[in-house]
Amino acid sequence: MISKNSKIYIAGHKGMVGSAIWRNLTANGFTNLVGKTSSELDLKDQKSVLFFFHDEKPEIVIDAAAKVGGILANNDYPYQFLMDNMLIQNNLIESSIKSKVEKFIFLGSSCIYPKLAPQPLKENYLLTNSLEPTNEWYALAKITGVKACHAIRNQYGKDYVSLMPTNLYGTHDNFDLNTSHVLPAMIRKFHEAKLNNNATVNLWGSGTPLREFLFVDDLAESVLFALNNILPDYLYNIGTGKELTIRDLALKIQSIVGYEGKVCWDNSKPDGTPRKLLDVTKMHNLGWKHKVELEEGIIRTYNWFIKNENIYRQTKI
Repeated sequence: MISKNSKIYIAGHKGMVGSAIWRNLTANGFTNLVGKTSSELDLKDQKSVLFFFHDEKPEIVIDAAAKVGGILANNDYPYQFLMDNMLIQNNLIESSIKSKVEKFIFLGSSCIYPKLAPQPLKENYLLTNSLEPTNEWYALAKITGVKACHAIRNQYGKDYVSLMPTNLYGTHDNFDLNTSHVLPAMIRKFHEAKLNNNATVNLWGSGTPLREFLFVDDLAESVLFALNNILPDYLYNIGTGKELTIRDLALKIQSIVGYEGKVCWDNSKPDGTPRKLLDVTKMHNLGWKHKVELEEGIIRTYNWFIKNENIYRQTKI
């Protein structure tokens, strides 16, 4: 177990994931957290990142920084999703090695697994087949980060571990309809349609794909678990092990929001991967398990959205 005053650098500490980790560690008594906004430190600038590590000398690094977005954003900006994410993670990993950081937690995404891999997805399915085309650019970047940390474990014997969460949602999420993921996008669409006399809500695809969702505070708990333990392997899935169709997700959100209008599904839009469920056996066997069930998480997220409706974060490409 690490010391509560160990210097921990959380990259991306203002984002949904990074802020959840910051809140969790603060609540658990960690007193020496370091964070820099993108205006204070451009993680794509190798020299700036190296200087930062030289000056701050973090003992532990948590990489929650990434350019993220849904199908539309990945499709429209493939180069940025590939290159920006590789620059960010490579600079953090390389600077950590040069600064002799002993513990590094790399956060990725379940999209690293092949599109048609057997379900549920086990960690050893990585690189066994082709990726889902609608998010392959982001996935490729994250795969290189996973394998970089794997190589460091093998070559240097350092405690560099990768945690791959399923679809995340929660407070401080991105609700910009051009760049958001499916769950926050639905919350916003249903909420605004309710305010607009229950105007028709248009949703992408057929509604048939199966998806798993994890409340971001549960991911933060898994990071705390990884901090307090030396995990024996290099890659771990972080999820609930539970799934539902996108159509059932819409019905659940519709009910929570209180929308009573018509929902239309646009079959001309892509569905993405038909099914994506993580096998979370490895983390369960070590002692971590999610706590927040989907309905509670959506209610907490919707309440946060209402309170912050005019100031919620919008991703800029």
